Amino acid sequence: MTDVDATSSTRAPPRWVSWLIALTPIFPPLYLAAFATLGHLRRLPLTTRRVLFFFAATQLIAALFTPAPLTSVGLAALRTIEALAMVAAGAYLKDTRFLRPLLWGQLIIFASAWAYTLGTQGWEGVQARLGHPYYYVVTLGLVAVIALWLLVFWRGGGWWRWPAGLFALATLLAAGSRGPLLALFTGSVAALAFQKGKQRRPWLLLPAVGLVILAMVSFKAQIPFKPVERLLNDQTSGRELVWKDAIQGWQTSPIGGVGPYQGGPYLTYLFKDGCQLTPTLERNEIRCPESLSRWASVLLIAHNVWLHWLLETGVVGTAGLLAVTLYGFWLAIRQGDPFILAILFGFAAMNMVDVVLTLPSVHFAELWWVLVGVTLRPAPERADATAQPLP
Repeated sequence: MTDVDATSSTRAPPRWVSWLIALTPIFPPLYLAAFATLGHLRRLPLTTRRVLFFFAATQLIAALFTPAPLTSVGLAALRTIEALAMVAAGAYLKDTRFLRPLLWGQLIIFASAWAYTLGTQGWEGVQARLGHPYYYVVTLGLVAVIALWLLVFWRGGGWWRWPAGLFALATLLAAGSRGPLLALFTGSVAALAFQKGKQRRPWLLLPAVGLVILAMVSFKAQIPFKPVERLLNDQTSGRELVWKDAIQGWQTSPIGGVGPYQGGPYLTYLFKDGCQLTPTLERNEIRCPESLSRWASVLLIAHNVWLHWLLETGVVGTAGLLAVTLYGFWLAIRQGDPFILAILFGFAAMNMVDVVLTLPSVHFAELWWVLVGVTLRPAPERADATAQPLP
């Protein structure tokens, strides 16, 4: 997955950590184990710690200028400490190859998505977009993109990568979401352009090119597969109305925003629909429980990370996010790890039409912060005779 092979001087974590990472996509709360690594923040370089301090400080200061400062400070502290825990986990791992076990959990998610959709709705369910009980359709597409990058950058993998890659590609296609397609293309181009350690490898673009060709052939041949038709659609799906709501909401409290997880009522275009679960569950007539209805607005997003952060944290909090993002980009380009480049640039592209780094999530936002932590890591340690091999 990176240009660092199994003989790297970076010490492998214990084997149970690999199992924990593999299970995270299936049971997302497992990423809370990252809180145990918070002590690793002290080992980061001074400049890095200053950037992280600036990020944390801006989130808390912004909360003081919200309509409900006491609530906002508490929520901002929770979200900030979770982000720092993920960064610390990345600093602990030090190398992206230790994130490879994520793939196994992701493949199980894909299999369960196909099994659940076909088992409950048949082929019509796939035509209406492949779904999953707790992964939203857009999320499912993004996780398929991450799986493709894991496979492409997995150095030394065997023949099994081809069927696994086709499975991830089929899942991405059936999810029918254009945001992940944008992420796939942008992230792959960035990895190709900035990777270091080896000569440029144009075949890194094959997953993105292959998907586009497959979509175009399906469209030209008039194959009745609705997710493909949606991929080739240029409509914004009402996002411009959500963006307008976000801007108007931000203008009510421009300095500190309206508070973390409190922007839902301001997104009137989405808020009017009330509490909704994933489209797959809704099609199966599984409605939102009354006990969750009061919290429905917490899950609403502005479908643009910068507008969303402005809405919730104002110009102060957004400045902190921008600082840590740009610093991570700068270090990622200097280090040239293609997987980190693909995730950071791919997510940045998708963040123009969605919000894929706000915590908590079903593990993709956490992955973004973990990889930021990998870029911020101190210099690798010397090889240790007791270092464990990669699982």
